[in-house]
Amino acid sequence: MKKITKMQKTKFKIYDPKLKEECGVFGISNTNDSAALTALGLHALQHRGQEGCGIVTFDGKKYHSEKRFGLVGDNFNKEKVLKKLPGNFAIGHNRYSTTGGTALRNVQPFFADTNAGGIGVAHNGNLTNAITLRNKLVNEGAIFYTTSDTETIVQLVAKSKRKKIIDKVIDALFQIQGGYALVMLAQNTLIGVRDPLGIRPLVIGKLKNSYVFASETCALDIIGAKFIREVENGEIVCIDNDEIKSLKPFPQKKIRPCIFEYIYFSRPDSILNGKTAYEYRKKFGEYLANEDDVNADVVVPVPDSGNAAALGYSQKKGITFDLGLIRNHYVGRTFIEPGQKIRSLGVKLKLNANTSSIKNKKIILVDDSLVRGTTSEKIVKMLYDGGAKEVHMRIACPEIKYPDFYGVDMPTKKELLAANKSVEEICKFITAKSLKFLSIHGLYNAMGYEKRNEAYPQLTDHYFTGDYPVKVIDELGDDKVTQLSLLSTASNN
Repeated sequence: MKKITKMQKTKFKIYDPKLKEECGVFGISNTNDSAALTALGLHALQHRGQEGCGIVTFDGKKYHSEKRFGLVGDNFNKEKVLKKLPGNFAIGHNRYSTTGGTALRNVQPFFADTNAGGIGVAHNGNLTNAITLRNKLVNEGAIFYTTSDTETIVQLVAKSKRKKIIDKVIDALFQIQGGYALVMLAQNTLIGVRDPLGIRPLVIGKLKNSYVFASETCALDIIGAKFIREVENGEIVCIDNDEIKSLKPFPQKKIRPCIFEYIYFSRPDSILNGKTAYEYRKKFGEYLANEDDVNADVVVPVPDSGNAAALGYSQKKGITFDLGLIRNHYVGRTFIEPGQKIRSLGVKLKLNANTSSIKNKKIILVDDSLVRGTTSEKIVKMLYDGGAKEVHMRIACPEIKYPDFYGVDMPTKKELLAANKSVEEICKFITAKSLKFLSIHGLYNAMGYEKRNEAYPQLTDHYFTGDYPVKVIDELGDDKVTQLSLLSTASNN
């Protein structure tokens, strides 16, 4: 096992400048159109993962599974595909890999046969002790097929000596750690689980006699389901015989949701703790404006991530809001592999300066976050090349100084610009006239809190503070674990 562990320390990914969304999960009970409705729900959650998608259904006797690379709309848009997924119960998953390579075997939901019947599992998040558990299971004779930490959960459920499937699930949950939201399908029972701190989101909806689990409320809206409530932190919700049953087996803790759901990940129209993500983002912009005294002619957002914050800033300051950057919405995650000669033009695939709005003007450029700074540098240069007189960069969250281990794909600490440079050095790097971040105090004020509770923070905010609410057992220095198998993912097996 020592040789395997050494291999696990190898980095296998090159990180993009922006943070990557996690994954999206969806599940629905007791409806004739379960597969089609699940496909629609996943479509609404497409922003949470674009690498792969999958659906598992149960028809009363057998399970059915379809898993594909790419977008939901490209894979589950034909009747002949949906006919392969009969049954009144379904779960689905959009994947963006954080642990485990890009391979078809890693596309969820996963399925396993147990002595209590079959179970399908869709997982959003990351386990902080997956390698420790995986090594233990392998030593005990378990055989792993995928390179995903989610399979560890499946293995633990299957291995449990309990007779009932829900008891097997509880057994598994008591062994895992991290930030996670799970949707499971066990025959005619739909199960939703949220980690003890509620780091990763999960909501409940109702459509006629059917119940729905989803990562965000926007997935309920698309199918016409009514939002009931969020799954509580540490709660297991079972949908059985069209009834909701709630279990809370964990020691009770105060909820600490991930702050980046509010800042960036969730779709603007999704509801979080009673408000839309859009409302929170406008507030971040307002409080950023409260902390700022720069004079300028126009407020320009980095589209689309900075739109709401820039609007909030503009309205608070009384400075004109204008679209100084135009986004090309028809560029996917990949387009071409540019050669060295044109590599610097990459950002123009997505953005271009709107010279009529920026020429000879002092600009406040607003974005939701700054990670590695490479994109910000190119955007600032683009605005100057378009005729801007001054560019003042404003970021609607504090400096990101620490990596994530709970399901967000982001650079290591040595790749995070704010972890290695002062604000003044970052400003010089991106060639802006000035640079300012929203303070941690302003962030909490914008969220409706008087201040951050230093003893027990109200939010999972380790990105800025280094305060990790769940111990990172498998942290390997500055290296992020992205590959858990000896089988290469190059063949896409």
